Amino acid sequence: MLGTWGQNLWRKRQLTRLEDNPLREYYLRPFPSAAYDCRALEFVALDLETTGLDPKKDVILSIGFIKLHGMLIDLSSAQHHLLCPNREIPERSAVIHCITDDQAAEGKHIEDVLPQLLQQLSGRVMIAHYARVEMKFLDRACRQLYGGPFLIPVVDTQRIAKRALERRIQEIRFHDLRLAECRRRHGLPHYRMHNALSDALAAAELFLVQMAQFNCRKPVPLKYFL
Repeated sequence: MLGTWGQNLWRKRQLTRLEDNPLREYYLRPFPSAAYDCRALEFVALDLETTGLDPKKDVILSIGFIKLHGMLIDLSSAQHHLLCPNREIPERSAVIHCITDDQAAEGKHIEDVLPQLLQQLSGRVMIAHYARVEMKFLDRACRQLYGGPFLIPVVDTQRIAKRALERRIQEIRFHDLRLAECRRRHGLPHYRMHNALSDALAAAELFLVQMAQFNCRKPVPLKYFL
């Protein structure tokens, strides 16, 4: 995985390759340094609800995100967008996220929402729980719409939780790494899962608790969480 220094070199290379579009505008702002104190950084907690886990055949159904200014969650920045997938939603996924075909039909198109999301993410660090899903689907969307890959510094709250369990020499089960279970271990309240906005907020709160485990009197470099 590239460090933020390598990511910024890669970002500059994309600026020479991309046409004038929202992805190029996104790359105009440098990525934050991994040496920066997390409490002075800007974050965006993000969650996607999709029809499945394979971006080659599945699509995004909803996007939820919320900003953090260091240790503060900006509730006024919360946004939730329902997307129109232009296909029937598989029953197996509808049971999980409770988005029906009728609801999705009233949603927006990804090409209308993605520019706004990229603008919010530009120059910030992304927070997600099991961030691989968000990264793969956003990368796929950016390649299809703008002809270029997507990259951003990412804090994955699931990876942080896994490292903490491994330090305890504890057997890790799949259930232990689910967002709701990670929150339960830290005494955080239960939220309805599989709503993009509530999951984004849940990941944001979990990260703040994870970050609070460090000595608050000393800087907490971003590199600790990448």
